[in-house]
Amino acid sequence: MFRFDNEAIGYQGVTILNGISLDIKAGEKVALVGESGAGKSTLLMALQSRNRTNSAFIPQNPGLVRTLSVFHNIYMGSLSQHSTFYNLLNLIWPQKKEIALISPIVEKLGLIDKLFDRSGELSGGQQQRTAVCRALLQGGEAVLGDEPVSAVDNHQSRIIIQALCDSFETVVLAMHDVELALEYSTRIIGIKNAKIALDAPTNSLLRSDLDFLYTA
Repeated sequence: MFRFDNEAIGYQGVTILNGISLDIKAGEKVALVGESGAGKSTLLMALQSRNRTNSAFIPQNPGLVRTLSVFHNIYMGSLSQHSTFYNLLNLIWPQKKEIALISPIVEKLGLIDKLFDRSGELSGGQQQRTAVCRALLQGGEAVLGDEPVSAVDNHQSRIIIQALCDSFETVVLAMHDVELALEYSTRIIGIKNAKIALDAPTNSLLRSDLDFLYTA
């Protein structure tokens, strides 16, 4: 689904990662790990640029419209599936069909009581869960998530990651929690010194095998 062959990756003319060779196949559950600033977000954005049509993206900043409700922010994940008229209709008067479609998603992530609250009134964790719900509604063959559980507790983290793994065939998540990365992924990619320093099946790794990614 995603492939790089000895490529330099960056943005605005600045190279962040060098010599990136990577092949992610359909069905893989991949965790990107490494220190903050190592380049995980840059790699995710590059992956998204290779397959925008069939992949949902969860940014580190939820990117919600604060004046709109949770429902409307989640509905945005399906804008391309409807006509402009229908989208405007839902903005003014949410349709029962769309409410019925979105309600089970928000209920799973514990937001059903916030469905018509303005997103700007939510906590950071609730905003993050709203962004995850938007990706779940959007659907696709793959989901790319940039620290999608950084603002929620351990229990909610597991609910979110499991929902993503159940809903998408291919999952690629940048993660700060190494224990969760080892628990839910089938493959770990570690980034250090602007390169891929580790790429191995999760079942072949111990927690201690990742320690070098976080030391000078």
